[in-house]
Amino acid sequence: MHIPDNYLSPSTCATFGIAMLPVWRRASTKVKSEITRQKMPLLGVSAAFSFLIMMFNIPLPGGTTGHAIGGALVAILLGPYSAVFAVTIALAIQALFFGDGGILAFGVNCFNMAFIMPFTAFYIFQLTKKLFKTQKGEYIGAFLGGYISVNTAALFAALEFGVQPLLFKDFLGLPLYSPYGLAISIPAMMLPHLLIVGFLEGLITLGAYSYIKKASPELIYEGKSNKAKSLYITIGILILATPIGLLANGTAWGEWGSEEVKNLVGFVPEGMEKGVQFNSLIPDYSFGFLKEYLGYILSALIGVTIILIIFKVISKINLKKNIKGD
Repeated sequence: MHIPDNYLSPSTCATFGIAMLPVWRRASTKVKSEITRQKMPLLGVSAAFSFLIMMFNIPLPGGTTGHAIGGALVAILLGPYSAVFAVTIALAIQALFFGDGGILAFGVNCFNMAFIMPFTAFYIFQLTKKLFKTQKGEYIGAFLGGYISVNTAALFAALEFGVQPLLFKDFLGLPLYSPYGLAISIPAMMLPHLLIVGFLEGLITLGAYSYIKKASPELIYEGKSNKAKSLYITIGILILATPIGLLANGTAWGEWGSEEVKNLVGFVPEGMEKGVQFNSLIPDYSFGFLKEYLGYILSALIGVTIILIIFKVISKINLKKNIKGD
């Protein structure tokens, strides 16, 4: 679901980037006022979890791949604005350091995965809790929140891909950017998410929520740092397990390179061929001097370390502001 650069027009990317500005501003304000210094490390762990869970690709019908996002879990545990903040940081690290998702398309990817998904999950969870006022209702809400929210995000991505051939064409009438219209983009995105990825997201959300709810509820509601050690251990295990994501062959739908697009449709759209080219530091989570699985683990470790440092710095900034009364 990470839309690369040059699949969407610059105007499309700019529109969604502008739309995200007030969301990011509101999220920043909410995090400053609602997330205590004790809870800030939990927000960092949540961002790290989202970053890692997106590295676990699974095979999908048609030879493509997909992955969970983790945004639903963060929204349910810490609130939708905290999830906006956490998933945005994760997506930024992926785009800047690993080339996973475009730089120009960053606002679009955040709109889908860091805005639409968390808010959908949060309100579905809250609604389900009201309808079923038992602990089972919470668990049903957690699963439905994960399942529906990732499919909603996928639908938005499908629409964004699909309108490109309608709006942007060259003088021959050929698409300038994404070559597939709505008749192809919607079923191609939605069927795998409805049948597989949605259940994966729902089960991950349900499993993690029920575990924390039963084992360490004070971790979320009180932000006790001594209880956070178990989460850091979980993050460490996930880092070591990331090479499992390499077992899924193929490329995610809509994330092909120029040569793959040419093989699929017979030409490379002009906007793709002449568009922006950003060279990330560690493209595709790989190092030329390391075996692929070791490069994946090292990339995961680097990404998580950067995320945790960012939230450590934010925590100290917030503490200083609180001391000064700002």
